[in-house]
Amino acid sequence: MSYRPANAVDRLILPLDVPTVDEARQLVRQTQGLVGTYKIGMQLQFAGGLQFAEEMAREGHSIFLDVKLLDIDNTITSAVKNLSKMGVRFITVHAYPKNMRAAVKALEDVGNKDLCLLGVTVLTSMDEQDVKDAGYVGPTQNLVEQRALDAVAAGVGGIVCSPVESAAMRIKVGDKLCIVTPGVRPEGANADDQRRVMTPYDAIRAGSDYLVIGRPIYRAEDPRAAARAIVAEIESAL
Repeated sequence: MSYRPANAVDRLILPLDVPTVDEARQLVRQTQGLVGTYKIGMQLQFAGGLQFAEEMAREGHSIFLDVKLLDIDNTITSAVKNLSKMGVRFITVHAYPKNMRAAVKALEDVGNKDLCLLGVTVLTSMDEQDVKDAGYVGPTQNLVEQRALDAVAAGVGGIVCSPVESAAMRIKVGDKLCIVTPGVRPEGANADDQRRVMTPYDAIRAGSDYLVIGRPIYRAEDPRAAARAIVAEIESAL
């Protein structure tokens, strides 16, 4: 199944990285119609975000549940079976071969073809030294490439990588996977804790399908205007 985006708005993923569900609802109200998917990460998951994700999915919103699962095979398969009942569009698992295969098995067992599993390659907050400190040898791009090829072999729907690796990964995986990229910042925006970054225009041109852009939107004085400007930049790149 293809999990490619339909249009420029569909390509924008907004993380609801706020402390409470009430604040998340406010951010959704401010940006609705200009965001394709809302991402719920660990901060909000531990503050009622799982129930909120189900509620949003029932209302017809596209939801990305960023759980970054990694565990023994049986636990992953059982967890993904439960997650598959929530109606969300994307979930993340770490891109280790056994881990991804266990997640894919879960969706095959329940016959869910709508949920897109995303294999997380290397976090965009990590630079070459961080990767080396974690015990890996060689350039970060080589590790991302290996995990992308493992993702194709495992049968997941896409990968998460930095926009810096998007062009190379698109060449490696072709249209077999969708490419989701955090670490995207409009020109002049603060990079914050991201290390491998690129502008929305450049990320789309490099081959990214979906852009995860949070703080430049939800910290803006006018989040709706910020989202609109990013969608326009995405459209200009297509």
